[in-house]
Formats: sequence, structure tokens, C-alpha cells
Amino acid sequence: MELAPTSRKIVVMVCVLAGIMMLAGVVIYRSIEALYFAFGVILTSSLNVGKIYLLDRTVKKALEMTDPNYGKNYVRLQYLLRYFLTGAVLLGAGLVSMYVEPPFINLWGAVAGLFTYQIAVVIVRHSKLDDEEQ
Repeated sequence: MELAPTSRKIVVMVCVLAGIMMLAGVVIYRSIEALYFAFGVILTSSLNVGKIYLLDRTVKKALEMTDPNYGKNYVRLQYLLRYFLTGAVLLGAGLVSMYVEPPFINLWGAVAGLFTYQIAVVIVRHSKLDDEEQ
């Protein structure tokens, strides 16, 4: 499936930010915990990339629908699906970090990985504004 150019930029930025967060985890933990932190970041950053693909597909499909009400309802349903996926992954990471010995997914890493999407959108948006001003 072909992604829109903006979505492609966001995916690349999510991957870059995930790498930066994993390096920050190495600096902060300086032990095997850094690996668990990295697993959490990888888990939720992968989820973010999947959500970007889902969002791109949702927008393309909704724009092709002839009835605006069907498009609106489809977008709402897909929105709920993406947030359900986010909640399920966070719940899974929390349960693993609490009940599995050793906890091979750090919950703070999972939460940090969730923020890669929002930060990437802000960075890409500001870079587009800078491009438009020039």
C-alpha cells in the first residue's frame, strides 16, 4: 500500500525518535533495564507505525465513499479501533511489566514510545510550515 508523502515523513520521524528514546534509555538505565526499555519503545513505536497506515487507509477510503454519513461513521469507527489497539498494547505492556519475571517490557519505555507519534506529527508539521514560508 502506498502511503501519502506526509504519512511517509511521519513514519520516518517515528523511527528516528524511537532510536533517540532508546539511546536515552541506555543513558538513563545503564543496565539490562535499558534493553527492557528499548523493547517497550519498539513495541509502541511499531504500534504507532501501524496506526499511521490505518489512518492513511481510513482517509483514502472515506474520501472515496459517496455518502458523507457513511464516510463520517467509518472514520469514527476506525478512530475507536486505533484507540482500542493503543489501550490493549498499553494494558499488555503493563501486565507484562507487573507479572512476568524478569519484566522484559518496561512500562515507561512503552509510554515513551507512544509519544513518538505526537512528537513526529509536530516536527513534520513545523517543517512543512517552514517549507511554505520559503
